[in-house]
Amino acid sequence: MNLRLTDAVELVKTIADGITGLEGVDVLVAPPFTHLSHVRKAIGDSKIFLGGQNMHWEASGAYTGEISGRMLQEATCTHVILGHSERRIIFGETSEKIDLKVKAATFLGLIPIVCVGETLEEKEAGKTFDVIQTQLDLSLHNFKADELMRPSTILAYEPVWAIGTGRTATPGQAQEVHRFIREWIENNFNTGTAAQVRILYGGSVKPENIADLMSEPDIDGALVGGASLKGDSFVQIVRFKKA
Repeated sequence: MNLRLTDAVELVKTIADGITGLEGVDVLVAPPFTHLSHVRKAIGDSKIFLGGQNMHWEASGAYTGEISGRMLQEATCTHVILGHSERRIIFGETSEKIDLKVKAATFLGLIPIVCVGETLEEKEAGKTFDVIQTQLDLSLHNFKADELMRPSTILAYEPVWAIGTGRTATPGQAQEVHRFIREWIENNFNTGTAAQVRILYGGSVKPENIADLMSEPDIDGALVGGASLKGDSFVQIVRFKKA
């Protein structure tokens, strides 16, 4: 819940200019719902994907204050973030509800970016892998029931203790969890799907640590928070290989 409309438009223009000519990297922005159409215009012909920050699992109905997947599609979104830790913790979203959203998004052809991650208390209690497995099992229950996970699905590991705190999981710590997630995909689906699904890391990602994080074999990208609100820093992250 950041940036006024004019700032959001200016930000995406800075990003579009900054990634001109860049190949081999997918860039996505997920502005607030009220900014979507304006940001879409600002993206223009640039290769920037547009995503929603959340959605409801129903197509329509008496759900005041909610946004449906079809509404996101009408705003030309191709992706939607689901199960972000702030949705889980602040707004009490359960993994079961997130599963309904993932199912609805996938049915519509929206690519879900499904977030999982443990709190500081869970980490210090040695429960990281138990928490991640439970969140995956419940948030992707319908995929498991159908024995099918689309390779376009994106997962994001965002340790809650590292979001906005300045504390970042070391590349080794992040890799350990990413490897666990990839093995979960392989065990529940197949090796091919596990190899194709992208797993992002989110948690105080910034220009100074992106190269080290991306050097790990199972970290496929980043879910960038605060550093994405400034065009220059976000472009540095996107273009980390050129740094």
